[in-house]
Amino acid sequence: MPEYYELLILFGVGLLTGVINIMAGGGSSLTLPTLIFLGLDSATANGTNRVGILIQSIFATLSFRKEKITGLNLSLRLAAFTIPGAIIGALIAVRMSDRWFEIILGIIMIGVIISMLVPQSKNLVTSDQGQKTWLVYPAMFAIGFYGGFIQVGVGFLIMAALYHIMKMNLVFVNMHKVFITLIFTIPALLIFIWTDNVDWLLGFVLAAGNGLGGWWAARISVKGGEKVIRYIMIAAIFIIALKLFGLF
Repeated sequence: MPEYYELLILFGVGLLTGVINIMAGGGSSLTLPTLIFLGLDSATANGTNRVGILIQSIFATLSFRKEKITGLNLSLRLAAFTIPGAIIGALIAVRMSDRWFEIILGIIMIGVIISMLVPQSKNLVTSDQGQKTWLVYPAMFAIGFYGGFIQVGVGFLIMAALYHIMKMNLVFVNMHKVFITLIFTIPALLIFIWTDNVDWLLGFVLAAGNGLGGWWAARISVKGGEKVIRYIMIAAIFIIALKLFGLF
């Protein structure tokens, strides 16, 4: 069993990443190394991390609802397309070297930063509901696959898809993101449980921190609005990208 101070550190990491994941994304790039440092193999760390993600998403979703930021029908439609991808992603045993994974993910993160900095057309304005387009549904399937298989940085991809494809306000993007993540995490976590790749003690400690951080981050994102989310998202992506490239 881990020492008490190790559990306290894990709770603190969970609290921090709960805020990062809801406000932007990429918190798993901190939790996964922490879980591996505490003695878990990569597969068990990946599965244990999903416990925190699930609880964090539940708390953040409830917090958004308390702030009256909701859109259940659209959230359900978008989330439904992520489920098949998440199941496939969690089941397929694809071998990739850690270094190549980090390079590819770093490129993705830099691409998201650039996309967020590119000005929107003056004729296109973001809205709470966004624009209706079928292109978002295949994007959700692909994101579900990525989330089920890797998870790290999936929040950035959901935000980029809803922001750029649907032209949706970032506050509502955040709300849909946490619900979508909640839904596709359920089948992915069940697969990790089925294959005995979850450490429940560490998972629940991490989840306690994630849940508390997610609850407060949802409230902050609503109060601060789109501008605050944009700045935090860009800063988080940039730091994580530098870390993945070995420059931080």
